Amino acid sequence: MRHGPVSLRHLERMTDDTGLLEHCLGNIPRRREGYTTDDNARALWACAEWLELAVLDGNRHLAERADRLIDRYLAFLLWAQREDGSFHNNISYDRRPEAEEASDDCLGRALWASAVASVKLPDRERRFVASRLFDNGLPRTGRMTYPRGWAFALAACSFLVLSQSDDTLLPYVERFESQLLRLYRQSAQPGWSWFEPEMTYGNGVLPWALFWAWQVTKRDETLAAAQASLDCLIGNMTGPAGHIRPIGCHGWCSPRHRSDWDQQPLDVMKLALACAKACAILGENRYRQTLDKCRAWFYGENDMQVAMVNEEEGSCYDGLTPHGVNLNQGAESTLSYLLMEAIYRNTELEVDAYVGSSNP
Repeated sequence: MRHGPVSLRHLERMTDDTGLLEHCLGNIPRRREGYTTDDNARALWACAEWLELAVLDGNRHLAERADRLIDRYLAFLLWAQREDGSFHNNISYDRRPEAEEASDDCLGRALWASAVASVKLPDRERRFVASRLFDNGLPRTGRMTYPRGWAFALAACSFLVLSQSDDTLLPYVERFESQLLRLYRQSAQPGWSWFEPEMTYGNGVLPWALFWAWQVTKRDETLAAAQASLDCLIGNMTGPAGHIRPIGCHGWCSPRHRSDWDQQPLDVMKLALACAKACAILGENRYRQTLDKCRAWFYGENDMQVAMVNEEEGSCYDGLTPHGVNLNQGAESTLSYLLMEAIYRNTELEVDAYVGSSNP
């Protein structure tokens, strides 16, 4: 499988002076739908990862492109954050906030992206901005009621405890960990090791967050729930032929029913995220094999045997339907691909480092 430098060309095409636009027709941005904080947070996360990888690879061109984009996304998040620390998610092309209800997922994604940027960005000034975004948003997590928001906040706080020894975040880690474990105890049953009656969207963030929490709290129940739920998810996202089959958004998945269509790149990336974390913590090769399958899904090892990405552009199609590929290449799908590649290559670096340390 090809493993050349990633392209940020499409991401640049979709990014204007305000931030990252949400949708495309084909590969041309559709301005009428405007922007979301969700996408700009994902883009900040992706570019922070790729800036770090580009510097390690000595890829100056890629580093410069990621560096320029980071400023746009940080500025967007700074603008979208309200005085009370929450983030307005949907903003029209004329820069007017649209009517909406507060989103736990949006707050969680913004906190995760800010935490990553506050640690990984090379310059002190932008790390300061990212830290301020995180600190201002954290108190709003007390109002969260949805598990994916908890998961992102849990991962962000655990990441900062581990990378910066910030023990002031321990109460947040313990609170979100307990909330996810409570959900797991309520819903898990024989043959269904999951947090909810249905698997819906972005499922991989739930076991992923518990793996992060376990690194902080070392709670046996947390590790057991993280592994069991990930194994359940892998089982429900693997087709009969052995390749990845994302849970369809038209019907989702329960112990009695599973929808195959439409398949979203985001769900594959989130499974990869959880498998990479499990691989790092447990060292079990089966999680690395599933990570490989997740990457292969983007390149054609899927139900339609069709590539989901344009490597030269750095773009990804919006979904896989029973009639073929959805040719639109919006922000969410493109960032899912770019993050998938970053996750995969970071895992390779971790494996190389382990092998190197084992063979002096």
